[in-house]
Amino acid sequence: MSTRQPDAQLDITIRGYDEAAFATLCASGLTPVEARIYAARGISDICQLDTGLARLLPYSTLKNIAAAAALLADAIADKKRLLIVADYDADGATACAVGIRALRAFGANVDFLVPNRFEHGYGLTPEIVRLATNLTPRPDLLITVDNGIASVEGVAEANRLGMQVLVTDHHLPGDSLPDAACIVNPNQVGCDFPSKNLAGVGVMFYVMLALRGIRRQRTEDRGQNLARLLDLVALGTVADVVKLDDNNRILVEQGLRRIRAGRACCGINALLQVAKREARKAATYDLGFMLGPRLNAAGRLENMALGIECLITDDPVRARQIAAQLDTLNRERRGIEAGMQESALDMLKAATATLLPSPSSLHASPFSLCLFNEAWHQGVIGILASRIKDKFHRPVIAFANALGEEIKGSGRSIVGLHLRDALDLVSKKHPDLILKFGGHAAAAGLTLHRSRFEEFRAAFEDVVRGLLTPADLQRVIKTDGTLPATEMTLEMAQIIAAQAWGQGFPEPTFSGRFRVETQRVVGEKHLKLKLKKKDPGAEESFYDGILFFHSEPLPEIIDAVYRLEANEFNGKISLQLNLTHWSAPKD
Repeated sequence: MSTRQPDAQLDITIRGYDEAAFATLCASGLTPVEARIYAARGISDICQLDTGLARLLPYSTLKNIAAAAALLADAIADKKRLLIVADYDADGATACAVGIRALRAFGANVDFLVPNRFEHGYGLTPEIVRLATNLTPRPDLLITVDNGIASVEGVAEANRLGMQVLVTDHHLPGDSLPDAACIVNPNQVGCDFPSKNLAGVGVMFYVMLALRGIRRQRTEDRGQNLARLLDLVALGTVADVVKLDDNNRILVEQGLRRIRAGRACCGINALLQVAKREARKAATYDLGFMLGPRLNAAGRLENMALGIECLITDDPVRARQIAAQLDTLNRERRGIEAGMQESALDMLKAATATLLPSPSSLHASPFSLCLFNEAWHQGVIGILASRIKDKFHRPVIAFANALGEEIKGSGRSIVGLHLRDALDLVSKKHPDLILKFGGHAAAAGLTLHRSRFEEFRAAFEDVVRGLLTPADLQRVIKTDGTLPATEMTLEMAQIIAAQAWGQGFPEPTFSGRFRVETQRVVGEKHLKLKLKKKDPGAEESFYDGILFFHSEPLPEIIDAVYRLEANEFNGKISLQLNLTHWSAPKD
């Protein structure tokens, strides 16, 4: 995060935790600091921290999964032609790669088709179905990954043309479901699967587990090890920013173990190489902020087929070639994004003063932001919405031109507003306003007629005002409190680094007051610090610190929010405090 100025507007609070869970975890052998961290994240039993595959939830409780496995097993036995219809983001790409790799290992005749964001739009549309019928050979069974739950018209068209459809998805269903041969989605009504947070790649992985199970029953299994796909599952799960509940943490941790052990697929290894990251030290940060954006760049600027090819090839040379292309596309994406963000901030310049006001005047400022610019790139508006949301702490929807007189919007939300439900409420209050929409709590997409943008902006603002309070618009930074010097150790940093952190299971941060002993600019835009801290009744302690994307001098005394990190430099590993927020003391 850029920290170009003190975070005077931030409300810094300490995470609460369940005292009984804390006591149980301490009794299980965790240190008080570890117990406090985990209790504050909903962990009440140490077994929840066991990320062994034996604790993975069984697939049997996923609604329709037995039928889906039978459908696929029969199709493979009958030598039918299968076609995976993917989505154009990292989740869709990894889900497609999992399907292609597993199904081909099972002997299936399977290929993939990924819609072009700019020509076809999202999901299994009638147009994509008709495109599939023109393929040679013509597919018999369409399999959606990370899409399909809203494809009522597309599935109807497939049925009309004599193709079966298996929907695998994780997005929230609408009022009506498509008439597919089978639907596997943990969020569909009547599904008893305990984790509703599976990403699209997680759903597809579970379908492949069930397929292997039925093939074993039929004595058709050839001993395929589906654990080899967990690097892909981990990448898609983290990149899609789904909640890392107990089950998702198992999937992610198991995938990271394979990557660190050098057993990742060629594509993931190649992406790590172009990102200049070491596989042996891979963490969720690498998946979410290094690999995910490079993979997504294909779907944002060109065609995600390039990204999928990177993940399914077993040729290291070809994987490196594609990874280099994806890296180039990501650099281009960053340049486009920077220009779009600058124009968006220019649009908001007049409103900036009221967007970050004192709590007493929040009623007068907008609760949401809807932005449209004809020059914006449709593939980058989601990132733009995320950046503006982070800056102003409001739900944001950014729009760009689409086909004809339509515009497409991509939205990102804050805690407290379920974006897909908010759009559903707009559509119910104004039935003909939104042409189509979909998504989940944190992110959603929609299509409008260009002429109705202002009408939508007013309608969305009205709905958001009814769902949020002024307090929801105040940015709150939650920390895990203060750390005594005895716990600010390299060992503690390494214990923290060993866990898979992410959405809904945030990496621990701590707060404290420090004296800045020395500071110097490194890399032209970062501050390297020497910090001093004194606990009551203890001797002074000194720490190395880093403040990224800040080159102006800090005051002598600062209140800081920081992460403990194990910093490796010139072969030596030492403790470093990574400052994420800072301010001058108010007292």
